[in-house]
Amino acid sequence: MAATELEPANTERAVVTHVDTAEVPSAAWGWSGEAPRTFKIAGVVVAIILLGMLIGNHKGHVEDIFLIGFAVAILGFIGYDKILSRKPR
Repeated sequence: MAATELEPANTERAVVTHVDTAEVPSAAWGWSGEAPRTFKIAGVVVAIILLGMLIGNHKGHVEDIFLIGFAVAILGFIGYDKILSRKPR
């Protein structure tokens, strides 16, 4: 509807959000989502650190199995998420 002299146009922009600021306080300043790229980068860094822990002065290989297992699990979750994000829903 066009603005008239009787009803001036409202030039203020309203912030439209579907998140209640009582539940998510960061929504008040404009950010209330997740950062999937940051989580993926952090996962790769953690997996590299876990694999870096293989270099050490331990004699048993039980630690190696757990370190490799957790690193593979983290990278597996990242790969699974990458595959799911490509498929249209």
